[in-house]
Amino acid sequence: MKLLTYFRSSAAYRVRIALNLKSIKHELVPVNLLKGEHLGAEYTALQPQGLVPCMQLDNGEVLTQSGAILAYLEGQYSEYPLMPDDLMAAVKVRSIVDIIACDIHPVNNLRVLKYLSNDLAVQDTQKQQWYRHWIEQGFNAIEAQLVADEGPANQAKYALGEKITMADVYLIPQVYNALRFNVDMQPYPKIMRVYQACNELQAFTLAAPENQPDSTL
Repeated sequence: MKLLTYFRSSAAYRVRIALNLKSIKHELVPVNLLKGEHLGAEYTALQPQGLVPCMQLDNGEVLTQSGAILAYLEGQYSEYPLMPDDLMAAVKVRSIVDIIACDIHPVNNLRVLKYLSNDLAVQDTQKQQWYRHWIEQGFNAIEAQLVADEGPANQAKYALGEKITMADVYLIPQVYNALRFNVDMQPYPKIMRVYQACNELQAFTLAAPENQPDSTL
């Protein structure tokens, strides 16, 4: 299968992590957002929104949207599950996933930031303020959920315990972006503990933006 990706896309980053965790053989096909390759006819024929990532399966079927791609991988490659079988545990994972996928990422992705700068003439300092505002709102909620789920003295390794879940797959790319935009992470010790623990695993480090083939292009 082929993953059409951009090295700095946090949505593509999520999928790369899951592919690595599940040891799924795949090919990375870079799509340069800065050069507008995602808006060309060849790419939009696959992904009509012109967004990354999208995945082309061996049979030619094309999957779009990271959440849908991850759902496919979870259903098709169940040997390394990222969603718990227990209903309440799965709901807690989904809550963190949705904070990132629905409340943080959509208002802070590249096309939104470019619209603020190019179309609305928002100054860089205001754009940074916008970015940090939505990150902090989301991270405040996630940090509180981690505390509520695990207890103030807990030293569980990952987001919701001792096992990697989809919550970690979504959280690590979002923290990476927050650090890139100089968000103060001191108020989020549990989030940073999870970030550091996950980045001790090869599946996460190999998926990181700086380790992608298009990071030097």
